[in-house]
Amino acid sequence: MTQTIAPFSFDTPGSMRVEWGGAARMGALLQGWFAQRNVLIVTDRFLHENGLLAPALASLKAEGFSVTVFDDVVADPPEHIVTSCVAQGKAAGANLVLGLGGGSSMDIAKITALMLASDQPLAEMYGIDNVRGDRVPLVQVPTTAGTGSEVTNITILTTGETTKMGIVSKQLYADLVLLDAELTTGLPRTQTAATGINAMVHAIEGFTSQHKKNPLSDIFAREALRLMSANLLVACADGTNRAAREAMLLGANLAGQAFSNSPVAAVHALAYPLGGHYHLPHGLTNALMLGPVLRYNMTAAAALYAELADVVLGPSDADVQVRSASFVAFMQDLMERSGAPLRLRDVNVPEADLPMLAKNAMLQSRLLVNNPVEVTEKDALELYRAAF
Repeated sequence: MTQTIAPFSFDTPGSMRVEWGGAARMGALLQGWFAQRNVLIVTDRFLHENGLLAPALASLKAEGFSVTVFDDVVADPPEHIVTSCVAQGKAAGANLVLGLGGGSSMDIAKITALMLASDQPLAEMYGIDNVRGDRVPLVQVPTTAGTGSEVTNITILTTGETTKMGIVSKQLYADLVLLDAELTTGLPRTQTAATGINAMVHAIEGFTSQHKKNPLSDIFAREALRLMSANLLVACADGTNRAAREAMLLGANLAGQAFSNSPVAAVHALAYPLGGHYHLPHGLTNALMLGPVLRYNMTAAAALYAELADVVLGPSDADVQVRSASFVAFMQDLMERSGAPLRLRDVNVPEADLPMLAKNAMLQSRLLVNNPVEVTEKDALELYRAAF
């Protein structure tokens, strides 16, 4: 039966290029796109000191670009990282920002591109559609297959001691995204597992979101999950496997486009306090909470989980309940085989802190509202206990 389509919108970056080894041609690529020649690269010290920037730097300089590198980005970046990056960019006269690294580097690149062109205070940007004005041109190059930050309109910053806040705005979409999976080949097994599961969480939560879920986000989420479910263990076992690395990076990118338009929910809401209090990597915190939340959402999301079971396991004549249970079991098995830690106790989260975490999770109302099932503070505590 043909059904009418409810109104929806789908936004994503201006352009995307997929090219193995493309970072080594960064200068030629940007020269063809932008008139600006004063580049600020936003990254972290590990990548800089270990030479991952070297091909892009050499290419940019060979094409006549002036390059400044800000490499002070840290995981779960606090606000002062933004102000330092903007100050360095302004001092250098930067008029083009290149985020190269994991999600934190790309998040800082987004806000820096805004603040190089605008006097709006950072504090006024938090929330949804509160950004005013435009930004300087922005290019994003991920070095992990996980966050999808290169294609999202979201930046997450640590505010105060442990809390996180988000900035969501159309101005955060990049002008150009380069997916060079060669940059991900050095990622160790544990990080490959955690970032890969993180991207799968994006696909699952985007597909089951209560708000803004739409036909296009569904297509991106399903294909993302297909690519990553088939290649995660291969990438974990052999980090140099080009086909697996390319599939994981493209899958993470598609998942990012899905959840940027159909927002994530309870897994992320419960993961954020873990990152804020214990400085655990974002991908790992999502992996820790995925299993309990999948089981909690089972009743309301069974039909959607059944569709995802068909994606990762192949079509089946079994009923919805059987297929949905098969999907949850598949994800649990995949996480266990990947080698990622799956219990809060395994990453030194004290059991006595669980009530505090549940209370903090309630602050993530913009995410919890998207969950297929309501999550109260009592529910959140039980979910943390299930993950412990």
